[in-house]
Parts: sequence; C-alpha cells; structure tokens
Amino acid sequence: MVLLLPLLIVCTVEHSVARTHSLRYFRLGVSDPSYGIPEFISVGYVDSHPITTYDSGSRRKEPRAPWMAEHLEPDHWERYTQLLRGWQQAFRVELERLQRHYNHSGFHTYQRMIGCELLEDGSTTGFLQYAYDGEDFIIFDKDTLSWTAIGSVAHIIKRAWEANLHELQYQKNWLEEECIAWLKRFLEYGKDTLQRTEPPLVRVYHKETLPGITTLFCRAHGFYPPEISMIWMKNGEEMIQEMDLGDILPSGDGTYQTWISLELDPQSSDLYSCHVEHCDVHMVFQVPQDSGTILLVVKAVSGSIVLAIALAGVGFLAGRRRPREKNEVIYLPAPAQ
Repeated sequence: MVLLLPLLIVCTVEHSVARTHSLRYFRLGVSDPSYGIPEFISVGYVDSHPITTYDSGSRRKEPRAPWMAEHLEPDHWERYTQLLRGWQQAFRVELERLQRHYNHSGFHTYQRMIGCELLEDGSTTGFLQYAYDGEDFIIFDKDTLSWTAIGSVAHIIKRAWEANLHELQYQKNWLEEECIAWLKRFLEYGKDTLQRTEPPLVRVYHKETLPGITTLFCRAHGFYPPEISMIWMKNGEEMIQEMDLGDILPSGDGTYQTWISLELDPQSSDLYSCHVEHCDVHMVFQVPQDSGTILLVVKAVSGSIVLAIALAGVGFLAGRRRPREKNEVIYLPAPAQ
C-alpha cells in the first residue's frame, strides 16, 4: 500500500446513523528537496479533513481547520512545533541510513502513517507503519507488540525496534488510548463539519459510446460524508464484474462526487437500476424499458424519507419530507412524454 498524503479515506457504508471516524498523521521525508517538495512534511487528518500541517519551510505546526485554531491554545502549537522539528531531523537521519543500506542515491522518500479509528459499534483500531519509496517497509502490530518487516533491510530495523519493549508498549498505549482521546476531542470541536450529513444528488443517463453499444452512467455528487455505495443491477441481480467504478473525489465545496457505468445492448429487454446507499438512505433509480425517462424510487431505512423527482433522463433529490415508517417505498411515475 502506498502511504502518500491522501485527500480522503473511504470506508464501507452500513445502515446506521453512527459513523466510522479516523485520526491519521502522515509524515513524509525526501532525500532531495530540489524537486520542489519540502524536505519534511507532516499533515494531520480527521476523516478526510486536514486539521494540522507542518513543513521544513515554515518550521511551524499550524491549524488547517478553523475549529482547531479556535479550541487549541498557542502553547499546544508551540509544543508540537518543537516535537516536529525533532521528527524532521530524525527523518533526515533515517532516510540517509536507508539509502546507505540500499546503496541508493538521488531522490528517495521515507513515510510514516500513524492513527486510529472509532468504529460505528464503538470499538477502535490503531495502526502505525512506514514506507520507503512508496512501498510498505515495516508495520507495527500493537496486539503482539511486534513489527512486520518487508525485505532484508527492514528486518535489521525490526530487530532493533523490538529490543525496546518500553517503546513498543508506549506505541500500543498511544494507539489505543491517547489517539482515541484526541479523535473524540477533535470530533467535538468540528462536529458541525465532521458529523453533518448531506445526501447525494444523483443523475442517471446513457449515451452511445461504440456502434451498437450504449453505456449507462449513474453519477452522484454533493454528498457528505464521503462513504457511499453505488451498484448497477440487471433484473434484480448485481452487475459487479461488469461495472466501471469512478473514484470518490472532493468537489471543492466540502462535498464529494463519484460515478459508476455499465455497458448494455440497447435492444435488450433487461431492466437496469442504479442503487445508491448513503448514510441511512437507500435510493433506486430504474431505467424503464419503454421510454428514455428515469423512474426514481426512494426507500427509507431509518425513518427519514427523501422527496424525489423524476425528469426525462435526469433524477435528482429535492428536499426532505416528514418521517415515515421504516422501509416504506415511494414510487413516482415518469412524466408524460
């Protein structure tokens, strides 16, 4: 797994109001900063939101979210600035050591990811791993207090790190206790942003991509959190192997977008539908056999219902209505042609 600084972290959606939340810190050191990349970078994320940043140019840890600046005192930023200056020096030393072991020169990278998750059921996870040149290098197992080494050089480091039992126990305690405590604190600080829900706007359409081949597209945008599930079904059966999946990407306004597509024979009598699950709502967009319109079906899975509108070739969410019984289905007729 490549440990590059991510824009987002995506998890599986389940039918629950509770969500999985994560706190992650990424550190990156480079051997040659002349490529325009700072020698050392550290970025913190809650879920997909950057919350802190530090680099070797500014040499300051700074907030990336307004609610971090509002709730943490200046001495917090000064204390962690000093800590990260130490990490900057340590990364330089460790990267030079790795280059000597590998007999490497030129541009190389050394990365560290550490963090924890608070799962929907209240349980927690923790993780700590390093990468060299974007490839897994050594991974911490907090349950066994051991390191998993990838390659002969990593085995040298594994033996040295496992000899320090105090440090192993410290890392375990940080992942299981301190990291979770910070995550809960940050979730409270940024609850208006981090714990909000914005349902997806969905559009279903088709176009001829090759002679005799029509491609169905199902696009979702404007949703938050980024966890979403989308799938095409044919006559009630999932079409997982036949689908093309788009990445879940930020839209630039604090929401996300993605898409799925499926090729079909336009002469086929099969019934296709796009199923979208987001938070506690399951939406089904059916493609009728006898017209080019979209029939939109919305099913509530936890008491809230979403008003849907069907247009010629386009389906979208319009607003919310009063709560109805769980699993009630609203069928909206296609408009007259």
